[in-house]
Order: sequence, then structure tokens, then C-alpha cells
Amino acid sequence: MATSRTPLRPGIYCPTLTFFDPTTEDLDLLTIASNSVRLARAGIVGLAAVTCTTRQALDEAGYSDVPVICGATEQSVRGTLELCTEGAEAGAEYALLVPPSYYRSAMDERQLEEYYMAVVDKSPVPILLYNYRGAVAGIDMDSDFIIRVAQHSNIVGTKFTCGNTGKLTRVASATDACTPKKKGSGFMAFGGMANFTVQTWVSGGSGIVSGGRIVMPRIVVKVWNLWTEGKTVEAMKLQEVVSRRVWLLGKPGVPGTKAALEWFYGYGDYARRPLRKISDAEVKSLAEKMKEVMKIEFEL
Repeated sequence: MATSRTPLRPGIYCPTLTFFDPTTEDLDLLTIASNSVRLARAGIVGLAAVTCTTRQALDEAGYSDVPVICGATEQSVRGTLELCTEGAEAGAEYALLVPPSYYRSAMDERQLEEYYMAVVDKSPVPILLYNYRGAVAGIDMDSDFIIRVAQHSNIVGTKFTCGNTGKLTRVASATDACTPKKKGSGFMAFGGMANFTVQTWVSGGSGIVSGGRIVMPRIVVKVWNLWTEGKTVEAMKLQEVVSRRVWLLGKPGVPGTKAALEWFYGYGDYARRPLRKISDAEVKSLAEKMKEVMKIEFEL
């Protein structure tokens, strides 16, 4: 378990994919390790990943300043705390939690608050809230709820995959979120999709945590840095390119993202079943449409 914690800082974070042997579907730890290092070299400032292998690979490559965030949600307080503890022991410094949603009808605002408070009171690592209604049976934490629970000292940020910049703005303002221009309270208000990187910056956000970065990390880091440097026109033009291509990756989901990795980087292969392998024709079509953005990515 970490005795000193790497501070979260403004910038681009990436939820990394988990890679498997295409025949056995066992974990491919070598690819997990090399992928984590590639992302750190591209300027990603934090990772959410398969914890132990990622932490070890980053440290050995000289990226000990890149914090590792683990996903730790389970359907009970006890189960979630067990995952938080296991993540901490494996080298995670923070945990990202979506709301429990299996018993959706029972998860009213009061129960959600009780869940989060029970977890953060005992978690060995600080917690980031993860607002992603598409993954949790439609549960959508509103800004009042997030602002209220964020007063707990062990809640250090929120990831807004809801795409609601108004909500992000309200939370960022109320929590005095950390931005590239001010340290603030240290609370992190992260946009959850790369196609509103600029919008997150303008809304007072702290950075982006988004899976599409795994294919084109450098270009998203560039968008963020251009806006930080005051080069707003250049940032917007590059944001337009990113938005078009992130949409292409999002449509086929994880199988499409892995196929793009295989095409452009030589690894990625397949998702575990029941997720499908996309056809060769689909892969070629996706690669052709990604050509513009990947040319920029490899030139940066």
C-alpha cells in the first residue's frame, strides 16, 4: 500500500484497456505494461488500469509521478471496500466509483449518499465519483448531490461522463476545483469524453478522463495544452478533428478501439466474449476514417 500519494493534477487521464491472449483469454500482462508506458510517454498524466502491472511498469520506465486509479465499484459497501483495499495493496492511489445499480429501484438519493459515505469513511484510498448513467441503469447524480457529498475530505474529484458541462461548471465552481490556472481546493472536476476537451477547460474543469485517448493520446494532450497556452483558435480546430474521430471509435465500442490499436500500434487484438470481433472490412473502414487524426498523432 502506498505510503505517499502522487497528487492528482490538471491534464489528460486515460482509462486503459485490459488486454487478453486471443486464444485463452488470459490476461496479457506484457501488453498491459507496454501500453501503460506508451500512454505516459504521450503526456497522459494519470491512468486507470489493471493495477499492479501498470504501477510496476510505470515505475520501471521512470513515470513514478503518474498516479494509477483503480475502478472499485461493487454492489455492496463491504464489497466495494474490499476492492478499494485490494487496489491500494496493488499500488493504486485512488479509486473511481460508479453508483451501485443492480438494485436500481432501491437506489434513491438517500441510499446513494449512505453508500458513498460508508465507503469513503473507511476507504484506504481517496475516492473519485464516476457519473456515467449509461453504465448504471440510468442513475444520474445531479450537481446538488455531488456538491454535498464532495464536502467529505476523502472524496477528491468527479468524472463527468454524463457530458453535462453545466453540471461540471456548477460542481467545479462550488468545490473550487483545481485547474491549469489555479490550485484551488485540490478537488478535480474531470470531463469524461475527449470531444468536449475545450468545453471542459472553459467550464472550469481540471482535465479529461476518457478511453478514446488510448488510441490518440498525444493529440488530446495537444488540444488541452494549446488552450492552456491561450492558442484558442488552434485548439478549437484540433478539437474539431478529435470530435469527429472519437465518435467513430465510440460507435463500435471496446471492440472497435481494440481493432484500432491493433491496426495502428500492432497490439490490441480482441475483447473477451461476448463482445464481438469486428470484421476485417469494418477494421479497414475504421482505419481509413481515422487516417487524418492518426497522421497528426504520429507527427506530434
